[in-house]
Amino acid sequence: MQHVVIIGSRGLPAKYGGFETFVEELVQNRVSPEIQYHIACLSDEHHGQHFDYSGVDCFTINPPKLGPARVMAYDAMAIQHALNLAKKEQWQRPVFYVLGNTIGAFMAPLARRIHDIGGLFFINPDGLEWKRSKWPRPVQAYLKYAEKAMTKTADLVIADNLAIQTYIQQSYPWTETTCIAYGTDTSSSPLTANDSAIRQFFKKWQSNEKDYYLIVGRFVAENNYETAIKEFMASQTTRDLLIICNYEGNAYFEKLRQATQFDKDSRIKFVGTVYDKHLLTYIREQAFGYIHGHEVGGTNPGLLEALAHTDLNLILDVEFNRQVASETSLYWTKEAGSLANLINQIDGQEDYKALGQTAKARIQEHYTWEKIVREYEELFLHERDNRPI
Repeated sequence: MQHVVIIGSRGLPAKYGGFETFVEELVQNRVSPEIQYHIACLSDEHHGQHFDYSGVDCFTINPPKLGPARVMAYDAMAIQHALNLAKKEQWQRPVFYVLGNTIGAFMAPLARRIHDIGGLFFINPDGLEWKRSKWPRPVQAYLKYAEKAMTKTADLVIADNLAIQTYIQQSYPWTETTCIAYGTDTSSSPLTANDSAIRQFFKKWQSNEKDYYLIVGRFVAENNYETAIKEFMASQTTRDLLIICNYEGNAYFEKLRQATQFDKDSRIKFVGTVYDKHLLTYIREQAFGYIHGHEVGGTNPGLLEALAHTDLNLILDVEFNRQVASETSLYWTKEAGSLANLINQIDGQEDYKALGQTAKARIQEHYTWEKIVREYEELFLHERDNRPI
């Protein structure tokens, strides 16, 4: 039996996005009976309790309330708990897979203990976290150092984007790397135009199918909301711009309003969050075009969802995005007039189904969860067999 410990997500069942969705899909789509997963689960109440979830051994970790440092305590305590379990049950060559490199500066002694029991330590750096504008400079400096420290202790760095893998290889040439992408759900929404949830949504926002552009994503500056909104306002389209994000209570919202004056343009509509998966998929499917402004990270889940469900995708031209979308989309830059001119050029045309089919074919070839899970299972099993003790 190959034991695989996954640390760094909030755990199962998944209630969030990103790493939590990855862990959920890894578990639900697993094929090999030779792998036993052990998943750390963040808890505010219990510590060290085990429970079964879809045949997976989940264990709770309740780290102290240390503000931002709680994440590092969580990872360290989870690794310690799993190490104790591995010794007690005498696991053979377990894999410890850490998602995110926040704990990087403190990982060396833990990595030694993993190696002492014959285990392997893998890390997924999760894009370039140190570049995110939400972090003050001291935190950015720490995260950059943590990234480097992790590469010195990990047996393997797993990137979810070829551009991230190239960055790691060039920045830390001593590192062994591989690339396994993120996945996405390709199934269509079961909702139809006549469903009440659909009609209520469009009535509330005074819009209709194919009569809007769409933005979906975390409400942070590095996703270039300011540029996208300014450019949309400068365009001549009569369609709406529906923005689905967690803007409520976010100080960035007022800064953005002052910078763009979007409240003076009736086409700009902040929807808030949409938690109904089927409704969100239908909204994606019926968007005339999706605007993607992310420029920090690897394989962004929102971009995969757009390629899987929206025919026309207008994407910020950075290497991370091109590695994912390739020739299936249209690209814009942050240069003034780039996105506005692109919108003006395409807005009069109605049928982008051919482009959408190309995007969907790329998703089916490279980014289904079935493919991603198969690659991870092969990695977990073969790395165990191929590495000397």
